[in-house]
Amino acid sequence: MSTLVTAQAVKELREKTGAGLLDCQKALAESGGNMEEAITLLRKKGAATAGKKAGRATKEGLVESYIHVGGKVGVLLEVNCETDFVARNDDFKTFCKDLCLQIAAASPLYVTRDEVPASAIAAERDIAMAQVQGKPPAAIQKIVEGKLEKYYSTVCLLDQPFVKNPDKTIKEMVTEKIATIGENITVRRFTRYQLGA
Repeated sequence: MSTLVTAQAVKELREKTGAGLLDCQKALAESGGNMEEAITLLRKKGAATAGKKAGRATKEGLVESYIHVGGKVGVLLEVNCETDFVARNDDFKTFCKDLCLQIAAASPLYVTRDEVPASAIAAERDIAMAQVQGKPPAAIQKIVEGKLEKYYSTVCLLDQPFVKNPDKTIKEMVTEKIATIGENITVRRFTRYQLGA
């Protein structure tokens, strides 16, 4: 490490990212002490780490619940990880609680795009096509695909922007958590209850 990295800078980066001490130190050294560049390096490393861990079995985990103030909305959520050590970790529990809050607030219908029925996608595509009649033919396909992306970000939990930080999707949060915790994490299923719905 040619760049001198201060303990204060490592601490600050660790607080911002949740990454490990050594990873923060290496990222700061590689970025020449530039905090923003170090964060970008850690995010890239996190995505690569998550990709490597994607095939690992997730047989432990947590069933988290949330009842909104007033008792009109409730959520049950199952999130899986590799070990019960991680499942008992406060960081993992907080992550699961945040996912419950997301589900209560944003009302997704599915976890991933793969779960959306083909009939629902076809219906959305038909609606989008009807809305773009009269547009230039070259633009129609792009507009329809854009509308489908918006539909996915409404009905699929992993595609939704996080309610506490709209700059991140839930999928990006999961990827970051995999990188931070060091185990594969899978959002398995959820049920959202709403009084009278």
